[in-house]
Amino acid sequence: MADPDEILLNADEKMDGAVQALKRELNGIRTGRAHPSLIETLPVDYYGAITPLKQLGTINAPEPRMLTVQVWDRGALKAVEKAIQTSDLGLNPAVDGQLIRLPFPPLTEQRRKDLVKLVHTRTEESRVAVRNVRRHAHDELRKAEKEGLVSQDDLKRHEEELQKLTDQHIATLDAEGKKKEVELLEV
Repeated sequence: MADPDEILLNADEKMDGAVQALKRELNGIRTGRAHPSLIETLPVDYYGAITPLKQLGTINAPEPRMLTVQVWDRGALKAVEKAIQTSDLGLNPAVDGQLIRLPFPPLTEQRRKDLVKLVHTRTEESRVAVRNVRRHAHDELRKAEKEGLVSQDDLKRHEEELQKLTDQHIATLDAEGKKKEVELLEV
């Protein structure tokens, strides 16, 4: 049986993981600005192997509403173009030699609202993940108390620390979601 401090440390790490996962998800949600992280992980069928786009070329954002992909292998050009067209990003690639230009059309009001809903959904899923970690850690603390490894006073103190950890992580998740929402609604 793990000691209570270890249980709390483990819970903290798992909650941090939920926060990092949300940040990664929110980076993939398109705002009015073009950002390389939007297409870096786009799967490309490169000679039969599914390869992330960032491994096939250099991605840059020369303008706020434009991304460019400098494809290293001329043979991969068509595959990269197809992957971008079939993605759900709604981008129309313009090929110029080995350079692919991706102009980002401005987001419509309805699309912005849909993306905000998606941000809310992802944020809530992350909150649930943090609360599940809290519940699991709480159960472990109770088990330790039943086995006589922790006194009732210590259990109470550890439960309060666990709640503080949970509150901190939920606040961080909410702040990340709010930040993305503001970014999306910015015209």
